[in-house]
Amino acid sequence: MSRLLRIGELAHLAGVSTRTVDFYTGLGLIEPAERTAGNFRLYSSDCADRIAAIKALEANGVSLADMAGALGSGGGDLAGDLPGQLSQLQIDLDTLREAAAHSGPAAHQLLLALTARLQSLITTAIEVTGNLPPM
Repeated sequence: MSRLLRIGELAHLAGVSTRTVDFYTGLGLIEPAERTAGNFRLYSSDCADRIAAIKALEANGVSLADMAGALGSGGGDLAGDLPGQLSQLQIDLDTLREAAAHSGPAAHQLLLALTARLQSLITTAIEVTGNLPPM
């Protein structure tokens, strides 16, 4: 078992402030593993990976409220049929390919910008799911 970290140690390891750790804890994005006799919170070192994932998601436009709903309460409003949503995404991508094949130069540039953003989100999703420790 790895050593538990005080809030300042976790903040240093994750590259954030102690206020950020407090804020994420308050939102339910991370949870202390236990408390000391003096009521200090102690965190698993896995929380540093979770903080990195939170920062990556936030940088890609995912709100902290959405993350709190998904991570903090087992899915919240975001719970649903993931295989179905992924199938719909494939259908939407096929439609996007068709639209791109018949678009003019201005629409083509817009589609290029939007698909670059989508690719960034997909890459982040893949990276985060591989690095996100269970809560």
